[in-house]
Amino acid sequence: MTYTHYLLILSMASFLKEGFAQNLTLTSNTTAQPPGCGQDVGFIYFALCDLTAVWGIVLEAVTSLGILCTIVLGLIFMALSPSVARDARKGALALNFLFIFGVLGLFALVFAFIIEPTPTVCIFRRFLFGVLFAKCFACLVAHSVRLNYLALQNRGPGGCLVFFLAIGLFLVEAVINIEWLLITNVRQTIQEIEPFKHPCNITNQDFVTALVYVMFLIVASLVIPCPVICGHYLQWKRQGKHIVLTAFLSLLIWVAWIVMYLYGNERLGHPSWDDPVLAIALSSNAWVFVLFYIIPQLREMTRSGYTYEDDTLNMLKRNSNTPQSIVMENRGFSMDNLDAPEPVNSRQEHGKPVSPYSNYTGLYPTLPLHPGEMETVNPIQVHLPRISMEPWRYHL
Repeated sequence: MTYTHYLLILSMASFLKEGFAQNLTLTSNTTAQPPGCGQDVGFIYFALCDLTAVWGIVLEAVTSLGILCTIVLGLIFMALSPSVARDARKGALALNFLFIFGVLGLFALVFAFIIEPTPTVCIFRRFLFGVLFAKCFACLVAHSVRLNYLALQNRGPGGCLVFFLAIGLFLVEAVINIEWLLITNVRQTIQEIEPFKHPCNITNQDFVTALVYVMFLIVASLVIPCPVICGHYLQWKRQGKHIVLTAFLSLLIWVAWIVMYLYGNERLGHPSWDDPVLAIALSSNAWVFVLFYIIPQLREMTRSGYTYEDDTLNMLKRNSNTPQSIVMENRGFSMDNLDAPEPVNSRQEHGKPVSPYSNYTGLYPTLPLHPGEMETVNPIQVHLPRISMEPWRYHL
């Protein structure tokens, strides 16, 4: 076991050493500086400042703005966290923090696809692309599972349980990527199958195949929240809609970049567009996460009315649809004047005396069903008949 670890460390060190050596060679051999880049800028960073490569500058600006917005939203989220009073909303705080860190990592990874590829850069690309996306979509899946419980019972699993569920889902992709790197590069170098295989020399089909588990998480985050939308709790229905919209837009982005990455660039005759396609996919999907999930989550944290869907407004609406006869009968019973003399026919039955408590039911007069009229109704005096020891005085 120790021998295997020693070989793995040596192989990874050889990758890093060759990557740094290649960076120095490229920097020293290149004298022509593109317009917009200074003399001290290395060759691999020319795409960040080259005025002829407009896509790099535009994508760099959009990504930098995304990083700034994500940091600001994360600080706001951290400041609002102590003000969340309801336990049902506190359970998703750790999950949302994990999601924000994942989005920040996606924005930062865009720069790795803008600069020139080196062995070290390509290793980071291949490993972090799937892991960061898996972290974000694992958070969406875990949040969707929690919302299903909340939509049924208005209480669900605790925050720690949901957090560890997201960690477990995202670690699966980390294990897949580590194993993929070991199979494609490290093992071949150790066994000397090839003298050295460049980490960037992989086919596009292999790169997409390693992301199958991430695609499964995307579909899961799109399907699992659907029952939440049919629930009875308005706040959880809103959050379910946000997750479904985020997953749907992410699915469209993934379909677009996979088609371009596998077939579109080759058909158009631009094989050098592979890195820009991946960079645009990272930045656009990260912005979808910010606009359609993080910002709505911050709005939900500031909402105060977390109640059941059948609230007072719906109760009034439901009572307005009730037949008028029932409402009038209740009002008539509640507004009955007990001091008025009753008809003789109602006080007699076959000429027999009737108990003086025959008109008393043991219930107080009811108030109107509409809460808006409760304050306008004056209190009703209840008069109870007194017991008499001479029942023959009552001519019933």
